[in-house]
Amino acid sequence: MAAPQVPVPATYWRGGTSKGVFFRRDDLPEPAREPGPARDAFLLRVIGSPDPYANHIDGMGAATSSTSKTVILDASDDPEHDVDYLFGQVAIDKPFVDWSGNCGNLSAAVGSAAIRMGLVDPVRVPESGTAVVRIRQCNIGKTIVAHVPMAGGEPAETGDFELDGVTFPAAEIRLDFMDPADTGDSALFPTGNVVDDFEAPGVGSFRATFINAGIPTIFLDASEIGFTGKELRPDINGDPAALARFETIRAHGAVKMGLIDDIAGAATRQHTPKIAFVAPPASYRSASGRTVEAGEIDLLARALSMGLLHHAMMGTAAVALGTAAAIPGTLVNLAAGGGDRASVCFGHPSGTLRVGAEAACEDGVWSVTRVSMSRSARRLMEGMVLVPGDVFR
Repeated sequence: MAAPQVPVPATYWRGGTSKGVFFRRDDLPEPAREPGPARDAFLLRVIGSPDPYANHIDGMGAATSSTSKTVILDASDDPEHDVDYLFGQVAIDKPFVDWSGNCGNLSAAVGSAAIRMGLVDPVRVPESGTAVVRIRQCNIGKTIVAHVPMAGGEPAETGDFELDGVTFPAAEIRLDFMDPADTGDSALFPTGNVVDDFEAPGVGSFRATFINAGIPTIFLDASEIGFTGKELRPDINGDPAALARFETIRAHGAVKMGLIDDIAGAATRQHTPKIAFVAPPASYRSASGRTVEAGEIDLLARALSMGLLHHAMMGTAAVALGTAAAIPGTLVNLAAGGGDRASVCFGHPSGTLRVGAEAACEDGVWSVTRVSMSRSARRLMEGMVLVPGDVFR
């Protein structure tokens, strides 16, 4: 006799340009409340992975890196934080959940979700105005502050804020990524340089900026790898040879950044590092058909996630980009025209995004105290997600 299905309370959220299934930790089946194979098996089944058809027909995923996401929230035991936020990036065609990094886009939904789940002290939640939710991002041990608009004692989700890459407007949520760089000597730039001459065997030699801010990211100059920076998803994702080159660069870059010991480890660390390429501003037609004029932006940027070109820009990669733009000499800063910059507006496949960074140099060492951007979030569905009861066998 097949095991019956198990209902688990869940909420399906759009956060920024991503979607994910959100859980309250105490609502999870007991075997999934702690890290380990049981939790991974549960989340894989929720999303519908691994799926050799790459469609996620039998799960909540939508077969893209932006929609194969899960979040677990819990009230924080740290008095400096309101909620603990754990993010799991679920692989589409492999039995694998990557816990190595954050999702900056889904971070936009965490404050609202935590309030609705009752995880935030009611004293800190105003009837109207703005609720300031202090989020402990548990994957990377960092703090995110979400400024959540309130209406009638509940998080506002509808509004007139437009976010390129999202079809409909919603309420604006400002996110502050506090002290987003890794800690330790040369952690912001793991090689100690703002630009390195980098060789990827079988691909070539070119300049690269390796940075740990928001998420470990490798920035390349688009022209040095044969691109313009104006590419849309079909231009890259329809080119298996290009994708293979990017993955080779990413794997060797991960070794250079000290994230893995050898390139074989890249297969089990798909979420990080990210790889992106930048170019000076130029006019282009976005995925929606709108023409983005060169005068609207400071630079062009394209990024890959889980092996494919992202349809917009990952929030964490935007943190890395904003940080790099604020530091003279990085490839991002040079593409934006060089010099000191407190913010940049960059063009991505779906449109534009502005990100600001507070960076400082002391005794020749760069640090960043905060990176800020605006996103939006909306509940799409709430209730129960169902998984077969034999998922933990």
